[in-house]
Amino acid sequence: MKKMTKEEYGQLAREASPATKSWVTIPKAFLVGGLICMAGQGLLRLYQSLGVSEELAPAWVSVTLIFCSVLATGLNVYDKLAKHAGAGTLVPITGFANSVAAPALEFKSEGLILGLGAKLFSIAGPVIVYGISASAIYGVILFVVQKLTG
Repeated sequence: MKKMTKEEYGQLAREASPATKSWVTIPKAFLVGGLICMAGQGLLRLYQSLGVSEELAPAWVSVTLIFCSVLATGLNVYDKLAKHAGAGTLVPITGFANSVAAPALEFKSEGLILGLGAKLFSIAGPVIVYGISASAIYGVILFVVQKLTG
């Protein structure tokens, strides 16, 4: 096996990497991410006009966007959109929902427990575990502080 210098490796990597058209991909990502965020803002105003309180409306928007993202993932639409929109589909909450749903759908043939159940948390699992653990720890700290000061 021949040893390569950093320069040789860099040249080899540049030759093997496909050329990106940043002048096309960046505006597409910005446009799609912006449209998803605009849809969220539209949903927020819709829910508020239907009488949902200002505290609950953002939660309804999040649930709606997550549902739409998972549905689009299941219908194989989200991947097609992401192919063209790139990071524009990753930034909003929809990207996180897709990252949870996609592995689960991919491995559903392995069964409910070992396939769907195990793969459901393969990508997003660490984030969920951290969020739940941190909220539990912060809750205990808040409880103790309130008991000591109150």
